[in-house]
Amino acid sequence: MTAIVADVGRCVGAGQCVLTDPDAFDQSEEDGTVIVLQDSPSDDEALKRAQVAVDICPSRALSLTQ
Repeated sequence: MTAIVADVGRCVGAGQCVLTDPDAFDQSEEDGTVIVLQDSPSDDEALKRAQVAVDICPSRALSLTQ
């Protein structure tokens, strides 16, 4: 099973993940850092959106693990 992992210490709060997949990501109201709402993509389309979010994250704070 694929899991979405966020390194909040690296996150700069750009919000690209939220724009890419608002069902899987949100931002902290305190500092704007990423909050993962869905630890695992639910289907192939969700996995594709998660991969796009990982790829466009400017601080490389997101990753997918197997």
